[in-house]
Amino acid sequence: MNYIERNYELIKASMLQQMESSIELGKKLIDSELDAGIFNWIMRPVVKTFYSYWSNHDVKKGTIQQIKVTLDCGKLLLQNGISQRYFEEIIDKNFSAYLEGDQTSRNCKKQHRNYKKLVQITKESFIDQIKDSAKYLSVQKENINSYEELSREVFKNKEEAYASLLKMLDYNDAGIKIVEQDPSILTVPTGRNIIVKVLRKGFDITKKELIESLDNVFLNKD
Repeated sequence: MNYIERNYELIKASMLQQMESSIELGKKLIDSELDAGIFNWIMRPVVKTFYSYWSNHDVKKGTIQQIKVTLDCGKLLLQNGISQRYFEEIIDKNFSAYLEGDQTSRNCKKQHRNYKKLVQITKESFIDQIKDSAKYLSVQKENINSYEELSREVFKNKEEAYASLLKMLDYNDAGIKIVEQDPSILTVPTGRNIIVKVLRKGFDITKKELIESLDNVFLNKD
């Protein structure tokens, strides 16, 4: 099953690259928001210090953990058979580790009235990510050298890939909306409104970029 390991590494590399891009985008948006506010110079040191530590430690550590958990679960499914019972067992055994790496768990108050809603969204996203990872890991075609090439094997056309992408983005959007409606769920000591604005702008920009990238991924597919 060398193809599984090959696909595993290609997916991981793509996800890590996306993580780095998101962190850099967040830094630019933080600076933009702080520069736009008349009194934001007061909060600048606190917010920038928080985001710098958060992005370089919490986000990276948590995201790497989530990538590993998701891909390992997909690999287990392929190696042991994709039955509904086994799938449910994998979810039950591994969701806590996935949630531990998620920013929902790390930066939101667990006693907040909306925290359970965020956890449920995160679990639904986790389930779909495992299903997708199993599809990607199962590609056996030779001479696959990139995540984009894997995508062309997993999905019949751009429309199918687009539907899958939108489903995952909808989970992220739903989580951000909960935070937007009540920023008090955040454990951030100050600058919550700025953080929320950055989350929304970052999501909108990333969504646009990911959708546009599908044009390139499926440009030469018959």
